[in-house]
Amino acid sequence: MTKHSSKSKENKTEEVVEETVVDVNAETQVEETVAEEVVVEEEISETEQLTRKLEEVNDKYLRLSAEFDNYRRRTLKEKMELTKSAGTSLLLGLLPVADDFDRALDHLDDAKDTEAIKAGIKLIYNKFNEFLGAQGLKVIEAKEKEFDTDLHEAITKIPAPKPAMKGKVIDCVEKGYTLNDKVIRFSKVVVGE
Repeated sequence: MTKHSSKSKENKTEEVVEETVVDVNAETQVEETVAEEVVVEEEISETEQLTRKLEEVNDKYLRLSAEFDNYRRRTLKEKMELTKSAGTSLLLGLLPVADDFDRALDHLDDAKDTEAIKAGIKLIYNKFNEFLGAQGLKVIEAKEKEFDTDLHEAITKIPAPKPAMKGKVIDCVEKGYTLNDKVIRFSKVVVGE
């Protein structure tokens, strides 16, 4: 009975070991399955996170694009309004000069003294030039000055009356002007050669 009982114990031990191995294998498989599910869930949640992040970035982009479009429209509208009203102050400054011209023309036919007419026209002309100067407009001095392509436009060349006049402006056909030190119209000149 000792042989039989020891075999029986061995069989039972083997069965217990086999069951334990089976249990361990089953547990390992369950753990692997759970681990795979966790990895899959992590991948899904990571994908969901990336999808949400992409949606947030797209939303921010759309909002920023809309804001920029609104800004562009608003500034364009403001520029158009500014352009429409930009000349208002300039024209208001010219109105007194126009009024002086109207008064001078009204009295031109009745006036017998030509010196008074000349003096009145000179006063109006000086008033007009003072207004233009106050706006930053200056006449480009050209006559008998050295020819400068940054200020003058040569319309013709003629032989210089004196050797000292070579390369200089002999006559100014049309005055040039600068506005705040920027040339807005070149002087049209005749240059000596």
